[in-house]
Amino acid sequence: MSWPLPAKAVVGMIHVGALPGTPRYRGSVATIVAKAVREAKLYEQCGLDAIAVENMHDVPYLRGQVGPEITAAMTTVARAVTRAVSLPCGIQILAGANREALAVALAAELTFVRVEGFVFAHVADEGIIESSAGDLLRFRTALNADHIAVVCDLKKKHSAHAITSDVSIAETAKAAEFFLADGVIVTGPATGQPADLDDLRAVRDATSLPLFVGSGVTAENVANYLEIADAVIVGSTFKVDGKWHNDIDADRVTAFMDEVRKARRGRLSLV
Repeated sequence: MSWPLPAKAVVGMIHVGALPGTPRYRGSVATIVAKAVREAKLYEQCGLDAIAVENMHDVPYLRGQVGPEITAAMTTVARAVTRAVSLPCGIQILAGANREALAVALAAELTFVRVEGFVFAHVADEGIIESSAGDLLRFRTALNADHIAVVCDLKKKHSAHAITSDVSIAETAKAAEFFLADGVIVTGPATGQPADLDDLRAVRDATSLPLFVGSGVTAENVANYLEIADAVIVGSTFKVDGKWHNDIDADRVTAFMDEVRKARRGRLSLV
């Protein structure tokens, strides 16, 4: 497959409102859809390269799967978003509901899925997450969905990695490439916390796969990340007060993209 995103891409996160059946659901899928569409349009107006939808408000998360009500709702949201904007769109369904995410991506004509637990295992908030690569890629082939990119987290945030402490993040990246991932993601220890530049460099040296930074990207550090990574996934920075659960602040998005354009110009001048 050809890589679906431009070089040095900025992917804006849409944290979909709490969905049916979850503790914070407030009874209106239509309201959830309308807000997601507004955010997607704002990202497109501000010059982002791609967007991704995620059920971040569905706390506490299930482990490894979700019910049909979540799959149906996320399909509704994702399809509305792709009809409203022309940007490539991806999806993640927490926690580790990778099959469901792939099914939504196919139905809603999305570009990529972000997956947890692709290679090795870790202990997440929800419990032990084991490797899903073999099952997921066979499922993708069965769906005739090989055009949908699978981008996987390495040493995922909000998780303990003691059981793989003898496996470096570089070796994890090599395993992901060997197991046919289409891209890899490096994060900090938690949502909104920056990824370590040394980790990023180690992964960059270990694999030729497209490399994403998946947390803690700000207007102040984005230039440093784009020197190494192929793309950044941004959520918290775009929100009021930099908190992921708040609404998007258009001024923060604009200021961030100004810094991205400066970084891109600087990079081009060195080529």
